[in-house]
Amino acid sequence: MPIKIPDNLPASKILKDENIFIMNETRATTQKIRPLKLLILNIMPTKIVTETQLLRLLSNSPLQIEVDWIHMASHDSKNVSKEHLLAFYKTFDEIKENRYDGLIITGAPVEKLPFEEVDYWDELTALLEWSKTHVFSSFFICWAAQAALHYFYGVSKHLLPHKLTGVYLHHTNVNKMQRKILRGFDYQFYAPHSRYTTVSKEDIEKIDDLDILAESEEAGVYIVASKDGSRFFITGHPEYDPDTLDKEYKRDLANPDIQSEMPKNYYLNDDIDQEIQVKWRSHAYLIFANWLNYYVYQETPYDLEELKER
Repeated sequence: MPIKIPDNLPASKILKDENIFIMNETRATTQKIRPLKLLILNIMPTKIVTETQLLRLLSNSPLQIEVDWIHMASHDSKNVSKEHLLAFYKTFDEIKENRYDGLIITGAPVEKLPFEEVDYWDELTALLEWSKTHVFSSFFICWAAQAALHYFYGVSKHLLPHKLTGVYLHHTNVNKMQRKILRGFDYQFYAPHSRYTTVSKEDIEKIDDLDILAESEEAGVYIVASKDGSRFFITGHPEYDPDTLDKEYKRDLANPDIQSEMPKNYYLNDDIDQEIQVKWRSHAYLIFANWLNYYVYQETPYDLEELKER
């Protein structure tokens, strides 16, 4: 929550420079408050698990949030009942007249396919185009980050020689620490990854509108952001539960058609029978809280009809 202080308090400038959330008396007396409206496109097969993961992180805030869930009408979801989708999800066509403070798009296990061969690609790109005028800030996770980088900026993805899975050490870009999404970050932190493809740092560095805010020597680029804060691309899975990678690994072990990879830096002593080393939860809560606070709550116009193309 913001700290309300007198307009001319000398500490005001110092706190602002440190990205401390303050609100002067003038703004406080004129501020209009309403619930934040978020749209979440859940394209993970384990929809109920992903719902819980995201809501757990989004709820770590005093802000009141309203969430609309959508699924891709052009895709037949095999791992969740039609009753669940009918009860809790809408389609893009049903919400496309609405406007939202924020949009989250999850990952999806389709990264080996060329983008254009994904059965819901046309529907997804229609949503991405729509987001330019109907969403204030977007947060893309794993495959969605690669898809959005490709759609908005023409960034290609590259197939890795083996699955990247595990919990990896990352470092922030110290020259970009003024970006509010990094407020409270340590210079080093851990985050999970689970994917077969990657994006190139060199490709992203060619795009003036994008900043690389955090990366890993082993896992590559991790946080990419547009300079205006309208889009955040997270190449890993900060939302994962402690046992998510464990379940994925055991699933892969049971499938003879998959070359399974033990998650790195995950089991104690790299022993599947020992405890899971949970190192990323504080980072997960922080990145979602910073996005909600600084790029959604503080910046979105009170009247969403005032949204302009971003």
